[in-house]
Amino acid sequence: MWRTYSEYLKKKYNKKVFRVGLDAGFSCPNRTKERLGGCAFCDGTGSVAVYQRKGEGGFHHDSDYNKEVAENRSCYDLSIKEQIEKGKEFLIRRYKAEAFSLYFQSFTNTYGSVDQLKRIYDDALSYGPFVSLIISTRPDEIDDDKLALIKSYEKNGLDVEIELGLQSANNRTLEYINRGHSAECYIEAAKKIKEYGIFLSTHVILGLPGENSDDFIKTADVVNLYSDAVKIHNLQITGGTRLQKEWEEGKIKLLSLDEYLDAVSLFIAHLRDDVVIQRLISETPSHRLIEPRDFPDKSKFINMLKKRMEERDEREGKYYKKG
Repeated sequence: MWRTYSEYLKKKYNKKVFRVGLDAGFSCPNRTKERLGGCAFCDGTGSVAVYQRKGEGGFHHDSDYNKEVAENRSCYDLSIKEQIEKGKEFLIRRYKAEAFSLYFQSFTNTYGSVDQLKRIYDDALSYGPFVSLIISTRPDEIDDDKLALIKSYEKNGLDVEIELGLQSANNRTLEYINRGHSAECYIEAAKKIKEYGIFLSTHVILGLPGENSDDFIKTADVVNLYSDAVKIHNLQITGGTRLQKEWEEGKIKLLSLDEYLDAVSLFIAHLRDDVVIQRLISETPSHRLIEPRDFPDKSKFINMLKKRMEERDEREGKYYKKG
């Protein structure tokens, strides 16, 4: 029905591989004063793994929204080494992990000089072994020198991957959510990444304010240009964001669960059939989540999506037209 990430990893490594998510202390160019504090949906936590967040271990999937925790921008005070050790221990205990990818997850992980990046990457990799190096970043923080550095780690036997935030191919939407770059900027960066032969994953959000099925298809078309993989998220309202204020004022509407199932099904059917689907739904911890509160967990959502696509006779690549 679609090419899953778990199947991709199993075929590539023949073992259970999991990501160790890090906050390496990077910031984001879009959170500077000139850019007015970052993307409208960003809560300032940098999307770091929940198991790495200090003081949040007692919450669970059905926990109530907690304003104090949601608006606390301090994640933790663990070193890179301590984060890796903690992450590995958690992933082995919870998922029986057999191997690990080093995942620079939080904020913009190419936001710095090449010398600074090399020092940070090298330090983290010294606490391996790892099978791959994964770097999450923005289109406007990609250049030849940074790509050459990332590519160089393949000489050490590592696979390398870049995750690039697009969110939408509609420039009006990107301006509205204050992304700080255009769809054309993303396309240029994605093309350059593929010229270096680096695996590329793209982040998208379905259900951004004012968007409809035509926008979802347009975004799928852009993902199809260069991406090897995609992470699909539903729009969520988290504490301390600009979107929280606009949602409370009734200026924006979120997709219902039924509408989001339709959107994901349509989006996947317009992708190339070889694009790896790494994520299908946002997983913001409930204690930082304002809305929606009625979406199921990941496994239940996947079962619902499979049923929806079966009912509609849809599959990945069904509507994709090359060129």
